[in-house]
Amino acid sequence: MRKYKAEYIWIDGQKPTAKLRSKTKIIDGDFKGLESLPEWTFDGSSTYQAEGKSSDLALKPVRAVINPLRGDGRDYLVLCEVFNSDGKTPHPSNTRAPLRAVAEKTKALDPWFGLEQEYTLFEGNRPLGWPDHGFPAPQGGYYCGVGSDEVFGRELVEAHSEACMRAGIHIVGTNAEVMPAQWEFQVGAIGPLEVSDELWLARWLLYRMGEEFGISATLHPKPVKGDWNGAGCHTNFSTKAMREPGGMQIIEAAMPKLKARHEDHIKVYGAHNTERLTGLHETAPINVFRWGSSDRGSSIRIPLQTQAQGYGYFEDRRPAANMDPYEVTRILLETVCLL
Repeated sequence: MRKYKAEYIWIDGQKPTAKLRSKTKIIDGDFKGLESLPEWTFDGSSTYQAEGKSSDLALKPVRAVINPLRGDGRDYLVLCEVFNSDGKTPHPSNTRAPLRAVAEKTKALDPWFGLEQEYTLFEGNRPLGWPDHGFPAPQGGYYCGVGSDEVFGRELVEAHSEACMRAGIHIVGTNAEVMPAQWEFQVGAIGPLEVSDELWLARWLLYRMGEEFGISATLHPKPVKGDWNGAGCHTNFSTKAMREPGGMQIIEAAMPKLKARHEDHIKVYGAHNTERLTGLHETAPINVFRWGSSDRGSSIRIPLQTQAQGYGYFEDRRPAANMDPYEVTRILLETVCLL
């Protein structure tokens, strides 16, 4: 009998930053769609999601893509939501469930998101390519750089982007970032549930492929102290009306709403973000909200093209690299579209 492997992936309950977990289920027959995948259980006491005396939690598949790292295209990556042992109520760590409700309420507005995931590659306890003692040359030549003296880890970056493409993830670009060993990939522009699912899957692929290269990727917002850029996950957002002529007025009308809930947003925009949002290194201070056209020192940047044509999207520059996309897309939809 034919069999295939399904890699069940879920988000654990670690605080302040959740991590990804996964295990492999070998299933008889051929894959026949998401609805054919069985629910599964796991030990929540080992993932910060339950006590040992009542540790079984349920995994419910919500997204399946081809696993580009295995076999002949017959194996799958299966993203799951975590439910309590009753199989009906979402676990408190399940941040996708609240987004589902908000996404349904705002579906008619056709919201799109694009996520720019920055990350830093490490080899051991130092950023990849950094000298064993001291520091590399100051920032300036690394952003979108070329050459083995300025760019470190391109082999993994290229392999990761290819894997995302084979999996059907909407990856639209990669680039070397301002700090050496720091990179970025972008996913979008698609709906809130889709983009959040795909970012988690792309993160899983990055971590998993790092095993093959002996390299680890960190999403810490400030992986190196001092005069070095932090790592964010800039979030691009628009509704259908914003993307049509006259949309600039709707974008501008959203700014007071975002300012009024600035503190609420910061609470779900990633742990240790105070180390990154200092007002330096292309950020606004964490306790200040400001927006501007083509201003990378603002909380919200209006791209030059959007300003020029009078419609398009805006970029929220506040989320940290380690943010939970389910929470970030949810609160943006709530603030901009429901309040």
